[in-house]
Amino acid sequence: MGPHPMVIHPHDYWLSPLGALLGLASTAYLSQIFLGTQNPWFIAPMGASAVLLFAVPASPLAQPWSVIGGNLIAASVGVTCAQLIASPILSVAIAGSVAIALMMRLRCLHPPSGAVALTAILGGSSISALGYQFVLFPVLANSLFLITLAIIFNRLCKRDYPHHPQAIPSKKTGVLEITLEDVETALRQHHELLDIDENDLLNIVNETEQIAANRRKQ
Repeated sequence: MGPHPMVIHPHDYWLSPLGALLGLASTAYLSQIFLGTQNPWFIAPMGASAVLLFAVPASPLAQPWSVIGGNLIAASVGVTCAQLIASPILSVAIAGSVAIALMMRLRCLHPPSGAVALTAILGGSSISALGYQFVLFPVLANSLFLITLAIIFNRLCKRDYPHHPQAIPSKKTGVLEITLEDVETALRQHHELLDIDENDLLNIVNETEQIAANRRKQ
């Protein structure tokens, strides 16, 4: 039940919160300018998106398509359920379930999107009054602003975002060579969705083998 150990670069202890501070403040400011104050211009799930975009930008769940696709799908499902299902309890349950199924199918799984679906239902009269406009304003607008700022900030900090992992050929260490196909087969047999790109996982395995080989030489 204790906290899982995390390997974090020392720079990330201040880069991640700084990025979230700048990203959320700028997104809120831009949203208010473009959307005005008559309708909701900022939604709480963006705070959860900021955790992914600025703390773990290499995560498959933090990539632009995951954020945009996941939020648009969840918002659309949420609005639909709000309009068709009278019971709030049943509405939020179905909206969250359907949103997850569609996000997984379309490869845009983004955890904060679950909160977007619920916001469409439980956000109050100002959200309900927007109807399907909620999908574009503020959901899409917030998502695009935050992603743009995340790209700028992460690039300035020398972080690869959007993340484009490339498998690095392993150096001969005397250990049986592991290929990307081997990693993908192992992940399918694992029967759990792991939040890491296959190429990143292969690179970590290859680097670990090299470190172990160098240690044996010492």
